[in-house]
Amino acid sequence: MTAVARPPAQRGSEQIADRVYRRIAARAAADALAPAWRGRPDPVPQPKVSALYAHGRVRLTLHVELPFPCDVAALARTVRDAACERVVELTGTPVVSAEVIVDGLHPAGLR
Repeated sequence: MTAVARPPAQRGSEQIADRVYRRIAARAAADALAPAWRGRPDPVPQPKVSALYAHGRVRLTLHVELPFPCDVAALARTVRDAACERVVELTGTPVVSAEVIVDGLHPAGLR
């Protein structure tokens, strides 16, 4: 007896856990922020990310701390774009929204 391949919709599905989206987005955000922190004595604060998957799409919220002085808006856009692109690239899941919240600014040389 030979097996007949069923259409993809009938074969089952996969589900990616929210924590996977969080980790992918956090790593992408950290990579995007690394050049801005280069040359500073402060340790680079790691982004904190929340992700919510629903209806085949994911929503991201990224909490970051930025070096100061910097172009805050441009750096936030860079972080958002990097996180969204990496999530789509690695999971194929569209990102419906991504919010970047700047939790703090770190002036150079101050401790």
